[in-house]
Amino acid sequence: MNGNNGHPKQRRVVVTGLGAVSSNGVGIEEFWNATRSGKSGIDTITSFDPESLACRIAGEVKNFKPVDYLAPRELKRVGRAVPLAIAATKEALHVARVRFQEASLEEKRSWGVVLGSGGGTPDFMEEQYRLYFSDQMRKVSAYNVSSSTLGTISSEVSLYFDFRGSSHMISTGCTSSTDAIGYAFNMIRFGLADRLITGGVDATITPGVMQGFCIMQVVSTSHNQNPSSGSRPFDRTRDGFVLGEGAWTLVLEERDRALVRGAPVFAEVLGYGSTCDAYHRVRLDPSGEEPSRAMTIAIHDAGIGKDEIGYLALHGTSTVLNDKTESLAVKLCFGKDAYRIPMSSL
Repeated sequence: MNGNNGHPKQRRVVVTGLGAVSSNGVGIEEFWNATRSGKSGIDTITSFDPESLACRIAGEVKNFKPVDYLAPRELKRVGRAVPLAIAATKEALHVARVRFQEASLEEKRSWGVVLGSGGGTPDFMEEQYRLYFSDQMRKVSAYNVSSSTLGTISSEVSLYFDFRGSSHMISTGCTSSTDAIGYAFNMIRFGLADRLITGGVDATITPGVMQGFCIMQVVSTSHNQNPSSGSRPFDRTRDGFVLGEGAWTLVLEERDRALVRGAPVFAEVLGYGSTCDAYHRVRLDPSGEEPSRAMTIAIHDAGIGKDEIGYLALHGTSTVLNDKTESLAVKLCFGKDAYRIPMSSL
């Protein structure tokens, strides 16, 4: 780190592994090719009958077989987010050239998990409630409590790979994955961990969650006949976001250790910032001041100047208010450079 933020002993943190399970591609290569070509993963919902919903489209992961990662008996005990997270983690370890099956106990203790999830495993929870309220109490799973919590995702990933280090879940809504990376980054640079799996997973395309968002009037309802055009952030005709599912993970490592083992290095994490506008349960403060301050904190933490920023990855919810506020926050942070910096939203 070249940081000037008062932490002379901090270590450098690099990305050595990547894994992705997305609605427009399973695996990093398929996901990247689809994204570069503009292929959308949004379509009409197929996991349940959506006819009663105002929004009937979503980004479901296709061509994914959970049984490739967990036995049928185990799949009955966890939510869909678990095999998605395991699949992405398995790919990330492979890309990072980690032969974990050969690892010693000491090496297993050096690995940990810090994942983000906004919704956790609502599919599992909704099914248990369905059984309960339809007088099928005897069919309610013995894992009803443990597998309905957010913490079960990182626990199941740790269990699957025999990771013995920290196992944490971060749930801060739409910023869960970013915050998870920030937490993992700080743990490694300040010597609390050497190697961590981080990133995010969500599998919230369920009747209950979809109906909830429809009631909030934040999802797109005018593109049911043309699903791929539903999510249109910053477009004048935008009318809400489109829910998606999937998982993506990174392997973060202390730089010197990664170089010694000959790991591929894709990027370096330099800084992290987080704020809260304490304004409303679901709406942003329209001033955009706190998101702007969070970006400023991250840039200062990285020890670089705002003029060195070459790209911005936007939230881009495709809702009228959020897109407007995010656009304002970028202008507040970067001034006239806001018109120079390339930016987009996946």
